[in-house]
Amino acid sequence: MILFEQVHKTYPKQVGKSAAKHALKGVSFALAKGETLGLIGQNGAGKSTSIRLIMGYMRADSGKVLVLGDSNASPVVRRRIGYLPETSSFPDNLTCMELLRFAGQCCDMKKKDIIAQSERLLKRLGIWADRNRRLSQYSKGMQQRASFAAALIHDPELLILDEPMSGLDPIGRAEIIGLIQDLQQQGKSILFCSHLLDDVERITNQVAILHKGDLLYNGQIKDLCAQQSEWDIELRSGEVMTVNHEDAIPALLTKHADEVIGVRRATESLQDAFVRVVEGAAS
Repeated sequence: MILFEQVHKTYPKQVGKSAAKHALKGVSFALAKGETLGLIGQNGAGKSTSIRLIMGYMRADSGKVLVLGDSNASPVVRRRIGYLPETSSFPDNLTCMELLRFAGQCCDMKKKDIIAQSERLLKRLGIWADRNRRLSQYSKGMQQRASFAAALIHDPELLILDEPMSGLDPIGRAEIIGLIQDLQQQGKSILFCSHLLDDVERITNQVAILHKGDLLYNGQIKDLCAQQSEWDIELRSGEVMTVNHEDAIPALLTKHADEVIGVRRATESLQDAFVRVVEGAAS
């Protein structure tokens, strides 16, 4: 669905401003059909540049970018993509239903299908009762839900979600996570960026970590977190012995055989693993 292969992108130096910026430095990752990939990193890591390349808003300096088998993100390909930008911008006089009609017509949807899909999505997102209010009167969370509906109106096979939880309260976040999980069950391919790593860990099992244009990690979350795993050996006395290397466990079990009541493996959270990887790259 998405293939990045040794992608380089540099923003040239601007007069009176900072030097040229190397936004991506030989980045490679892939998103297969039906999979979900979390693209994570600090501000300036290269996430937004990656999304712009996927959407065809700019071209790479070198390397290969393929989206749905196409190298230039043509209008035909874009109709198969649902894109939720980090920041939404709506005309002041537009209502939510007008937004969805426009989005559906851009994808050659029939009027009856737009109406049916709009009702289903807006009810699921909790803003059906406000469908004819102007978007300028929506709260930030409601605008985010409207943007999500616009991204899904044409039932795309590939979703690009940039900070999908932005502006949402805890209940709204839980509802959107549930919706994304439903989309996963439907076999949608999803690439999403988020600074909320707890949400990333709930939604997907694989991540790509970008840092200042470099790809630091690309793979399973469980493998990343297991790199710093520890084992806790619990004794009857209540004492817990922490072991950093699995090879040391048999000897300790033999030595304390009458006292051991349990052994459990404690792995890092994605948040802790991310900090470790990024700080390691900076040192």
